[in-house]
Amino acid sequence: MDLKKLKKTWDKLEAKELDEGQLRQMHHKKTNNLIERIDRNIRIGFVILFVLIIVFALDDFIFSPLMIQDVGDNFAMPKWLLFLSAFSNTLIFTTFIYFVIKYYKVKRSCDIVCNLEETLIKIIDTLKIYQRLFYLAVITLLIAMGSAFITGWYKGLQTVMQEQGLIFSEVPPDKLITPILMWLGILILFMGGVFLLLRWGFRRLYGNYINKLKLTLKELQEIDE
Repeated sequence: MDLKKLKKTWDKLEAKELDEGQLRQMHHKKTNNLIERIDRNIRIGFVILFVLIIVFALDDFIFSPLMIQDVGDNFAMPKWLLFLSAFSNTLIFTTFIYFVIKYYKVKRSCDIVCNLEETLIKIIDTLKIYQRLFYLAVITLLIAMGSAFITGWYKGLQTVMQEQGLIFSEVPPDKLITPILMWLGILILFMGGVFLLLRWGFRRLYGNYINKLKLTLKELQEIDE
């Protein structure tokens, strides 16, 4: 028997010797450790979100207007696109604030009246709600980014063609297929990369703890049975 198997067998033997009170105490400590990590990650999330909002705001109101000026004086970013971008940024920030308020409200109330199982259930539900809201905000953000990309590409191409005395509708379709596919591929790669990055960040900060809290809750329920 190797060392890992021996340790696993020893842990099982120790678990059998523990009474229900000791097991509950162990799970209470485990839950507190998980909650402390979530608290820490909320603070990290605040910093990351603050940086992202600043970057998005700088892009909307400084970098993008400067790029538009380079394209030409006749080109202007549509107001609906600026509204969509601002809405997506606001939605991301609002969902996070909602999660923080609800999470600490649950935590504070459960410190007074909830038992361990109720605390776990409420925190898991809060994290799951935030997970849904987070992905909704991410989808909105990607729609805004995709719309800005497509609109900017189309308006830029249209402006260049007008300067050269060409009409967009008169250009043969076969001349447009290659650049359209190329830019579409860049867009898909960019948006896919942003989505995967944000999803990875969410799982690192909060998502993985949903499964850990569920496992702890299941173990507690097995003790009651």
